[in-house]
Amino acid sequence: MEKTFIVKGMSCGHCSSSVKGALEELGGVSNATVDLNTGKVDVVYTEGETSIAEMVEAVEDQGYDVEA
Repeated sequence: MEKTFIVKGMSCGHCSSSVKGALEELGGVSNATVDLNTGKVDVVYTEGETSIAEMVEAVEDQGYDVEA
């Protein structure tokens, strides 16, 4: 499965690394790609191993606002 999120507040490489790392630590997430210019985060994940809510929470725990 693939899901694209809009993440607000990212402005640098550290921001994108934090978001990417938080998502990829979740079981079931195989890849997260962050585009700082657009704020889009594309996530490839296995349905049933993680949920949209868990992914949103992982990003929000890093201090960013998420539009699912």
